[in-house]
Amino acid sequence: EVQLQASGGGLVQPGGSLKLSCAASTSRFDDYAIGWFRQAPGKEREMVSCISSRDRVASYSDSVKGRFTISSDNVKKTVFLQMNSLRPEDTAVYRCAVKGGPFSRNAGDYRYWGQGTLVTVSS
Repeated sequence: EVQLQASGGGLVQPGGSLKLSCAASTSRFDDYAIGWFRQAPGKEREMVSCISSRDRVASYSDSVKGRFTISSDNVKKTVFLQMNSLRPEDTAVYRCAVKGGPFSRNAGDYRYWGQGTLVTVSS
């Protein structure tokens, strides 16, 4: 199994930045896909971004393109989500997830999930 720990959330002003981390406890980190998902109260879960640890191929939701950047550090076994130009509508619990093999935008494909970290964008 893979244990995941998300961190880096907090309270930030609109237009500000946060960097989320997802640390994986596993013997290898070179053949996984890692996804960031978020869910706000009263809203459905949505995919934010995902990346393959093997070839760094990444995908983003339309709402975060140009503002968020996902990256993978295979030595540290950690995936990051740099979030810039944050908006109030970005407020949500952000949760990372892992699956084997290539990345997928479908939440149902991910086998292991972390507990998430809360991001609040407010003035």
